[in-house]
Amino acid sequence: MTQQSVATADKLDAAVLKVAGVVVLGAIMSILDVTVVSVALPTFQSEFDASYARVAWTMTAYTLALATVIPLSGWAADRFGTKRLYMVALALFTIGSGLCATADTIGELIGYRVLQGLGGGMLMPLGMTIMTRAAGPHRIGRLMAVLGIPMLLGPIGGPILGGWLIDTASWHWIFLINLPIGVVALIYAQMALPKDAPEPSESFDFVGMLMLSPGLALFLYGVSSLPEAGTFTEAKVWAPMLVGGVLVVAFVLYSFKPRHPLLDLRLFRNRSLTIASLTLFVFIIAFMGAGLLFPSYFLQVRGETTLAAGLLMAPQGLGAMITMPIAGTLADRVPIGRTVPFALGLIVVGFFSFTQVDPQTSYWLLGGSLFVMGLGMGGTMMPIMTSALRTLQAQEVARGSTLVNILQQIGGSVGAAVMSVILTNELNGSRPIPGLVDESGKPVTEAGLAIASQQRPELLQQMPVDPSIIERGLDFAAKSFATTFWVAFALVVLTFIPAALLPRRRQPAQLDDPQGELVKTPVVIH
Repeated sequence: MTQQSVATADKLDAAVLKVAGVVVLGAIMSILDVTVVSVALPTFQSEFDASYARVAWTMTAYTLALATVIPLSGWAADRFGTKRLYMVALALFTIGSGLCATADTIGELIGYRVLQGLGGGMLMPLGMTIMTRAAGPHRIGRLMAVLGIPMLLGPIGGPILGGWLIDTASWHWIFLINLPIGVVALIYAQMALPKDAPEPSESFDFVGMLMLSPGLALFLYGVSSLPEAGTFTEAKVWAPMLVGGVLVVAFVLYSFKPRHPLLDLRLFRNRSLTIASLTLFVFIIAFMGAGLLFPSYFLQVRGETTLAAGLLMAPQGLGAMITMPIAGTLADRVPIGRTVPFALGLIVVGFFSFTQVDPQTSYWLLGGSLFVMGLGMGGTMMPIMTSALRTLQAQEVARGSTLVNILQQIGGSVGAAVMSVILTNELNGSRPIPGLVDESGKPVTEAGLAIASQQRPELLQQMPVDPSIIERGLDFAAKSFATTFWVAFALVVLTFIPAALLPRRRQPAQLDDPQGELVKTPVVIH
């Protein structure tokens, strides 16, 4: 075969691009939905009269649902066929989006987000499977470049789109916008995707799933109930934490028994996988948890519109857009033990500014800090995930990819729950205003009124108070955010410990197929 014919064979032809279009549509919906909701949390607080820890469950429940279905998607794709399952996932996500827009209570919204997450969690891994089959392993690099577009644009476009929709219409539209995209994607999938050929698959570990998912949900629910209860002795705090903890421990002990466990913890015998997974897990808890609070600071302390908060978050996405492709190239040439600590250093430098925030902190400083953090983030996540998989044997890669992706989703859930609990607990310490109570009869605090007045200035006309009280409340709120950011900052610094153990020498890749060619396995990022 001539060089020209090889180059032609490597190009993505019209048939492959047609299939890729379906997958990109699904990826845009799934990825945008995570980032769009991040700017809506303060809106949910005022709309549903709920604490930050409570509304953060709209993110926590979504990511837990993602984690639940990631291992299910591979088994179900073999059992029922990828096209059929992909269309079911699209339908679930679209129906869940429509239901979210109808929610009258925060509980309903959280429940509908779970349904949405069950669909969204299958879209990316199934999409990668569909594209790999359509193009073949030798073109997976080019396919990753195509899929990289929504992955890179999501962190920038999501907050801006969410902010614009909330400001110009209402919060309902951050979900309703998925309906026309979902309908188009369903029709497109029916026309473009090849017919299914289901085949028998290995057994699925339903017992493991019934222990891990409820266990994590119960444990995190107990943690998130702490600010409202005020003490661990309340049954609503310790009871779900205890039951959830027991289920998670039982899952860990059980998972070594089945031939095909939900999570193959035996893979942690591989030192490279263990170190990379631990580094990623600690980093995700800190960075994703704190990342939810950045727009909330702009909205609640600085009084910005939701669109402005989304625009202020854009530098972070721009920074990641610059370094992510560079880091992907370097990961094949330079040991990540030499590059990841440098990228983490950029995150630490950028993060420090947020530990010092007050009601007047310069936007130039914060924007520059977010840009530097984005540069670091782009150079951290993909190399760590690649390192986690590259020393595995070919037959271990699918299970390793599932393990790493679920750890990522669990880390995001834990981070969202923990950081929102710390912030809520800090804000609860604000001084109550004598004689002022809210609709439920609870005392109104200085920080609570100051935050509410930033979003609804008319409140100060309805309940005239001394301006110094609002000033004190904003100072207290800013310090509460700064304290929470200090916790996240400390966790990012702790990430240097496992990162110091990452390989500093070139590692031989083990992902060989029987013919000796390197098998490139896609890594799913939400």
